[in-house]
Amino acid sequence: MSDPASSCCAPSCCGGPRLATPADVHSAVRERYGAIARDGAAPAAATLGYASDLAAAAPEGADLGLGCGNPHAIAALVAGETVLDLGCGAGFDAILAARAVGPGGRVVGVDMTPDMLQRAARNVATAGLANVDLRQGYIESLPLGDATIDVVLSNCVVNLSPDKAAVYREAFRVLRPGGRLAISDIVTRVKLPDALAQDLALVGACVGGAATVDDTVAMLRAAGFVEVSVKPKVGSESMIRDWITASPELTATAEAYGGVDLASAAVLSAVIEARKP
Repeated sequence: MSDPASSCCAPSCCGGPRLATPADVHSAVRERYGAIARDGAAPAAATLGYASDLAAAAPEGADLGLGCGNPHAIAALVAGETVLDLGCGAGFDAILAARAVGPGGRVVGVDMTPDMLQRAARNVATAGLANVDLRQGYIESLPLGDATIDVVLSNCVVNLSPDKAAVYREAFRVLRPGGRLAISDIVTRVKLPDALAQDLALVGACVGGAATVDDTVAMLRAAGFVEVSVKPKVGSESMIRDWITASPELTATAEAYGGVDLASAAVLSAVIEARKP
């Protein structure tokens, strides 16, 4: 991840921020979340809108506190459906989805971080589920066939992608006709300054890489989706501020590029829904 004191992402270097490449972003995200997978983290389902009985259905250690909402609240999963979890992490949402669709249904979890997939595999085994298929891959190029999925879920992952338009195109490709997208993610009210948007520490923290509401709607429609809805959650700015101020590194980065207030006021959680015709 970048160091604002020494990286060309710093505002005083080379006349402006260095543009992060897709490889830079993938590497920074893999490093950050690989470490979380290895070290563990405090659960946060209760603060994200998951009912206590729903959260309790996943093994201890599956909830690593990495979400920004509850996609199950909008997914309305039905027994027998096939579900894709984009960026499945340690398997929390995939496990809950697997229980919701039952033995006749199936869940595919895709993640690019080997450490996360290893942790997810342990959690799935502990849960005793035979209907979860974990695959390593990029959400911009999904390891699935066309029209094989009924519902695409994701929780605070698409913002981490360096090519969100490709993610939505791939989600559209793998969905069956009539399939639906149910995502909790981070969006922005306005385009962030380049210095914030390009800082890899903030990107990895689900802040810097977020797209605007308007851009998100446009990307979904361009991918072919209909009934597109991107609804920011009022009051979620405080969650973003807590994310930033909990880390001395992120606080220093935000302060170097205009302040914590600027970042937390512009960035918020949203409920994203769409349907494939």
